[in-house]
Amino acid sequence: MYKIIFAALICCGTTIQTLQAQDVIPLYEQDKVPNAIHSDILMDTLHGRSGQTGNDTTVIRPRTIMPTLTVFLPHKKTSDIGIIVCSGGSYRNVADPQEGIPAAKKLADAGITVFLLHYRVPRADLMQNKSIVPLQDLQTAIRFARENAKAYKLNPDNIGIMGFSAGGHLVSTAGTHFSTNYIDNPNGVNLRPDFMVLVYPVISMTDSLTHTLSRKNLIGPDIIESQVNEFSNEKQVNSQTPPTFIVHAMDDSTVKIGNSLAFVAALEQQQVPVRFFVYTNGGHGFGINNETARQQWIDPCIEWIRDEKWKQTKK
Repeated sequence: MYKIIFAALICCGTTIQTLQAQDVIPLYEQDKVPNAIHSDILMDTLHGRSGQTGNDTTVIRPRTIMPTLTVFLPHKKTSDIGIIVCSGGSYRNVADPQEGIPAAKKLADAGITVFLLHYRVPRADLMQNKSIVPLQDLQTAIRFARENAKAYKLNPDNIGIMGFSAGGHLVSTAGTHFSTNYIDNPNGVNLRPDFMVLVYPVISMTDSLTHTLSRKNLIGPDIIESQVNEFSNEKQVNSQTPPTFIVHAMDDSTVKIGNSLAFVAALEQQQVPVRFFVYTNGGHGFGINNETARQQWIDPCIEWIRDEKWKQTKK
């Protein structure tokens, strides 16, 4: 069992005071969404909406897209660990119904507090620097979880992140770029996640490994070599990269398993603890239920998350 809750005050410099039964938390104040184009407006012509049949009405609405957090509180809390979950979607959409929501429910059923992040996908028409926008949202979510850990009865040093497919690229970016603040962080909150879970993740932006659509949506259409290197996260691993649990199927024809293999190799070279859960079959996008398999990755993953061993590796 799980509960979805709403925090009355959001994380823009304000910690929450009360928890109420609602749906979602806006991640920012409306006029303080980083990298959003606030000055322009979107003009939509809607037919027959003016109250006068046959007339057109011009509707003006802000171009700002608001990312959100949905918090799944466990019915029976058995852990002080929190985890932020990011669904995939090729950086074109966010596949919460297929990936993030089932994972959040399963984790909450296991007594873990879950923050499901519906991050902004990159859009050059709505954002000044689209390539860093998803990372800004995830860093803000990490900051929120730590600043409000007491309200959720969490240990601020036990905050992890989980990502699927392109969400796995986002999560691995946060796990390898945490020394750079892409957001305002006046309190100097630690933005390094304590652990990562990557499920059939996009890792690399290189030609030989990348998922082309995810790369185009994040850093394209004009691909700059410096960005390829920056967002190829297998090249950004160091000894402080968080302990990682990785899941991939060998027959994944959408995101090559070579992405995970490259990341595992980089982690092992830096002596960062990693567990690699490999399926022979399953393809891509199976979420927490690979119908071709007898054992599902989510169960040993939960055991790994709750294990004290990864905590001993903190830097």
